[in-house]
Amino acid sequence: MISAVSHRVNYSETDQMGFAYHANYLIWMDMARTEHLRARGVSYKELEAQGTYLTVTDVHIRYRQPARYDDMIRIRCWVRELASRRVIFGYAVERAETDELLATAETSLIALNPRQTLSRIPEHVRELLEPTADPVRL
Repeated sequence: MISAVSHRVNYSETDQMGFAYHANYLIWMDMARTEHLRARGVSYKELEAQGTYLTVTDVHIRYRQPARYDDMIRIRCWVRELASRRVIFGYAVERAETDELLATAETSLIALNPRQTLSRIPEHVRELLEPTADPVRL
């Protein structure tokens, strides 16, 4: 399953050249990942209430074209890999009007318990997070 969220690039998210500042892509990916989990049937809030915290351990972003002020962008998200303690999400950031690929990315997250030590992703959550083939070359 691949989910998507849309977002209009705000003026406050751009630099002096009118391009979206590179760190904002991390925020947009977090928005997409949060909604992807929700669409699959579990929210971060529910996970944390159950004692599981997903923590980002690695990020890789390849910037291809700049997003600009007032662009409507679409951030697609999917599960690339799933293990008992780790999940890797893939992302494609696109200009919504033209489908132009702006960036590709992946994040690795591990499961922690309330003591902040490594734990397993609950089985019922793993069943919801079926890996999907990458729709774009990362």
